[in-house]
Amino acid sequence: MYNSKRLVILDADGTTIDAYSAIEATFSRHGMVLGDEESFQKRRRLFKYLGGIREFPSNLKKQVRTKSRKQLISTLTEVYREETRLYPGVAPLINALIDAPDIVVGVVTRNMSNDPEETLRQLFHRHGIDIDALDFLIHVPLKHEKTSTFRAIRERFAVNPALAYVCGDEHKDFLAANAAGMHPFMVSYGFEDHKRLVKKFDVPEEIISRTPEELCARIYHALQLPSEGGSRQPLVASDLKQA
Repeated sequence: MYNSKRLVILDADGTTIDAYSAIEATFSRHGMVLGDEESFQKRRRLFKYLGGIREFPSNLKKQVRTKSRKQLISTLTEVYREETRLYPGVAPLINALIDAPDIVVGVVTRNMSNDPEETLRQLFHRHGIDIDALDFLIHVPLKHEKTSTFRAIRERFAVNPALAYVCGDEHKDFLAANAAGMHPFMVSYGFEDHKRLVKKFDVPEEIISRTPEELCARIYHALQLPSEGGSRQPLVASDLKQA
């Protein structure tokens, strides 16, 4: 039987964490070029980290050797732990979700750094978030889909699917949320842009936030949480247009 709690599953890279800036900084330190963010969002996953037509040949040479890849991941880990930022408004939102007694909240991540749980612990700590206060932190390998993980979390905490939410930035997050019977909050400022999500993968525009601030406002409103100012979050302009 279900309890009365609600569930929020947060994606890490590209949804709560500015992953593009971290990857760009890492590439730069190894003499590689990632390309602009707009182009990065449009690439297939195989080419996300190899660059576009101009960047591909040089980047491939520098990633092909095992030693080079290890050095790249080591730098990426350092950048994440010491420099990478959460998107604006995300830290207060996460703390508000943690503080809400009737909300189960945690992070599901595919972060590619060394020891990703420790990486996120350090990153979140720099933003005033105690990762141990989350109800869960789960790393899903790239080759595994997320549906079974989402379903297992919901069943573990006995949450009604109608009260379960997933936040993500890629069409696979949308598909996994739907397959697990959950409500998706999608964003188009992460690894896939708005046009790609809507036109290629038929993600409804109504559930896509174009900015981190819009995502935060949607979650505050949907869960009827007090915003940073202490009052319950009103509808944002885009919500009024969609109503």
